[in-house]
Amino acid sequence: MAPIEEFAPAKVNLTLHVTGRREDGYHLLDSMVVFADTGDRILVEDSEACAFAVTGPRAAGIPTDASNLVLKAAALMGAPRATITLDKHLPAASGIGGGSADAAACLRALARLLRRPLPDFEAVARLGADIPACLEGRSVRMRGIGERLEPIDSLPPLPAVLVNPGVEVSTPEVFRRLSRRDNPEMSEIPCNMDTPERIAGWLKTQRNDLEGPAREIAPEIGEVLDLLGARPDCLLARMSGSGATCFGLYPSAAAAKRAAAEISGLRPGWWVRPTLLA
Repeated sequence: MAPIEEFAPAKVNLTLHVTGRREDGYHLLDSMVVFADTGDRILVEDSEACAFAVTGPRAAGIPTDASNLVLKAAALMGAPRATITLDKHLPAASGIGGGSADAAACLRALARLLRRPLPDFEAVARLGADIPACLEGRSVRMRGIGERLEPIDSLPPLPAVLVNPGVEVSTPEVFRRLSRRDNPEMSEIPCNMDTPERIAGWLKTQRNDLEGPAREIAPEIGEVLDLLGARPDCLLARMSGSGATCFGLYPSAAAAKRAAAEISGLRPGWWVRPTLLA
């Protein structure tokens, strides 16, 4: 049987409102989540035992032991006899859900290989708060600790640039530095968001509550946002997730590609990708 391949797209939080904290310590969120056309890939094939390897330009430093979410996803599927390869292209610990997307892609690939259903929602949610949204793989409003998903059907593809300055940001440390944890929810999503300009205009009235604490930890995030926002056609520059990856929205794919080329020229050591968010 030929290897089965699943795409693991970058997850981008266009908004991220922290609205509370449960007694067990988990934070309550309200976030508009979209997915990029850039990401990692998972390949699975029959094998004599369960084996795992990491390849690709971002393979360095990725754990290959049981701490990796891909192997945790495989364990949830019964640790089948399969060789699992993670082709890593997204930077690690970067606020774009790489590990969660990889785990979701592994679940989909193994379900196809084994011809069995995906695990139930509760089991997937226990694996990781972002994994249900990544398993959904489409634009959603994500609430609670990530378990309440509402599809968003009205968004057109959004030309964007993703930029990571090469610093890892600890998500627990970002949350620890929050000065307030009971912020207002997102406002209702308008029905007429049919152009990048209208979407960016509404997004400017919303927030990422983690951006301030993340910038305290990694001042490079401020530099990224300044460079994205300085491009002439940039409609909005904001951090995704808990950082350090940021995104800029643009009116067209051509404008996004120009911005990416300019930023790459100015900061050749950074990870910069033009993309479509959909």
